[in-house]
Amino acid sequence: MSDLDVNINSDALFAMQDLLQDQFLPTLEFCLTEFDRLQADLERDFDVNTTDAIRHAHSLKSNAAQFGADSLAQLAKELEHALGQGDMTLSQSLREALPAHISATKEAINKVI
Repeated sequence: MSDLDVNINSDALFAMQDLLQDQFLPTLEFCLTEFDRLQADLERDFDVNTTDAIRHAHSLKSNAAQFGADSLAQLAKELEHALGQGDMTLSQSLREALPAHISATKEAINKVI
């Protein structure tokens, strides 16, 4: 997956907006900062604690999916599975794509809302 292939599911994003009402923007802002935190945690643990790195990828996948960041969720899912299977070549490639994809995802979400 290229870091430029960003897909935002606007229906999911607007469903969260309807659900959260006046808490939507603060929650979205928190979620977007969580993308960065989880990526940083994954970086920290990538070479030293695979179990924690898998957990960070899983959390990133879940957070992204909740707010319609489908392509980021897919990238995190692929990373989670590659780590779980011990495929470090694929894991490293996906890891390298993550920062740019997070940045592009955040931009894309901000354009939708």
